Amino acid sequence: MSTTAPLLPETAPFTPDQIQSLNAAIGGATRDQRVWLQGFLAGFDAGPATAGQVAAAGAAGLGLKPATAASATAPAKKTPLTLLYASESGNAEGLAAKAKKQAQKLGFDARVVDMGDADVGVLAKAQNLVVYAATWGEGDPPERARDFYDALMGDDAPDLSHLSFAVLGLGDSAYVDFCETGKRIDARIEELGGRRAAPRIDLDLDFAKSAKSWTDDTLSALKPKQAEPSTVVHVAFAQTGDVVLEADEEIDAFDEANPLEAGIIERVNLNGSGSTRETWHVELATDVPGFAYAPGDSIGILPENDPRMVEAVMDAAHVGDDADLAVHLQTSADVTTLSIPLLSKYAALTERKDVAELAADRDAALAFIEDRQIVDLFHAFPETLTREELKGLLRPLPSRLYSVASSPTAHAGETHLLVGAVRWSAHDRARGGVASTYVADRRSPDDALKVFVKPNRHFKLPVEPERPVIMIGAGTGVAPYRGFVAERAEIGAAGKNWLIFGERNYTNDFLYQLEWQDHLAAGTLAHLDVAFSRDQPEKIYVQHRLWEQRARLRAWLADGAHLYVCGDEKGMARDVDEILARILGGAESPDGGDPEAGRAALKALSKAGRYQRDVY
Repeated sequence: MSTTAPLLPETAPFTPDQIQSLNAAIGGATRDQRVWLQGFLAGFDAGPATAGQVAAAGAAGLGLKPATAASATAPAKKTPLTLLYASESGNAEGLAAKAKKQAQKLGFDARVVDMGDADVGVLAKAQNLVVYAATWGEGDPPERARDFYDALMGDDAPDLSHLSFAVLGLGDSAYVDFCETGKRIDARIEELGGRRAAPRIDLDLDFAKSAKSWTDDTLSALKPKQAEPSTVVHVAFAQTGDVVLEADEEIDAFDEANPLEAGIIERVNLNGSGSTRETWHVELATDVPGFAYAPGDSIGILPENDPRMVEAVMDAAHVGDDADLAVHLQTSADVTTLSIPLLSKYAALTERKDVAELAADRDAALAFIEDRQIVDLFHAFPETLTREELKGLLRPLPSRLYSVASSPTAHAGETHLLVGAVRWSAHDRARGGVASTYVADRRSPDDALKVFVKPNRHFKLPVEPERPVIMIGAGTGVAPYRGFVAERAEIGAAGKNWLIFGERNYTNDFLYQLEWQDHLAAGTLAHLDVAFSRDQPEKIYVQHRLWEQRARLRAWLADGAHLYVCGDEKGMARDVDEILARILGGAESPDGGDPEAGRAALKALSKAGRYQRDVY
């Protein structure tokens, strides 16, 4: 007798993300777990009951006693708390989820809300609000949060004089408009009448400890004096041979603070000898409990700096020979990224008025840092620094994220990455991307990489395997699609797959060419359209192939296809968005149609979880 659970239809009264989450949970549940859940919900809906009584109702559905059940009477009325987040890479989302656990322990009735799924009217109903807002690119809100953000900034935004709030901004100080989204949201909520419960905080890439401390202080400020911590109910399910985990128990996993040292199985440059590119396929051994990913997720690499750059920075700062400092700079400090905040710190440290004037002139500062690194600052404005001054000037070395290029089903025990080596020259000095050249130049098979999984729930294959998928990418943006197609081939998904891929030259840059041809022959890839921009006098890009195939695109979308874009945001992704808007706006010429109607259609697809982007 089959124990496969039915999947919720798209018409179910839940958001697309909720439907996907419920399908994932119920679809993988055993029959006993589903029966228990029926009893649990029945007991919950029957009326007021203690936590132990509700747990017992679920157990009664199985004719069992709960493996563990503790009950206590919760406060009659908990303080409502809305935890609102705007996230691009998942950091703000993760902070909101952690804050919910902490808030529940303090007696709050806490709920997490994604700006990408919500209407600004949610604020009119909130009493206490904590916002975790990431900034994307040059001061923009994350793509999924754009509609909410625009509505909040608009003339029709609701009165918020009833609201107590606090805002945490996340950003990257290498960008000029550091944490700009958080700053604007904070100012706007206050302008609409909100009462600030805690000062806004703006955090860089090393945000974890400061974010936890700020969240603790903010929840304490919002907590009513009479509120008492509620008792957490623990319910565990046990079957023979199962590991029993309580409901609030953390499962050990690898993260940025605790990465896996994964051995390199293979590392090969996929480009031909005549290519202007250098793209490395890297296979890692990750058959370790606690390390798990899904197609569409990202893998974080904790890189090390080039020892030659470390030496150059130390020489330019005149700190002298110091082996311990060199090790610290190589493994833990960002010795390359030059930013306006760093200019200001250097000016204050050295008391140089010329550097202070440069940092204060935004246009001049941007022109200076555009193609320079920290070593160039030290050469242009030389000073002698102590080892502690140099360490204090530099921020921690951030990890780098790469789309996973494999399927855990098809490539069991392994994780594959696609890394494009970044190299350039400026001011008579050869430069290189920190992580990409670490992989390309200083790692080889039998070495290891420190890695962790960064889940991306907004770039996932459809839950229904019969859904068609359309995958658009250029260069290393093809990485997640290798995992998508391999996964769907391995599980025998009935849905058709269509790849539109772009690079420079067919002969030297057709990444994973043989694999795509094998998938075409096997029928696991229904269509493959390629655009090699430099193989003919006129440039041809993926958006041109999309335009040529607009009739098929419309037909696939009408048939329920999911649409994906992966690649460079400023170039390829924006151009693709524009041509998609034209196509969905009914255009029959590249500059025709109703692009506003097309953008509305794209937004509708995005809200339904059928238009997903992973851009950088």
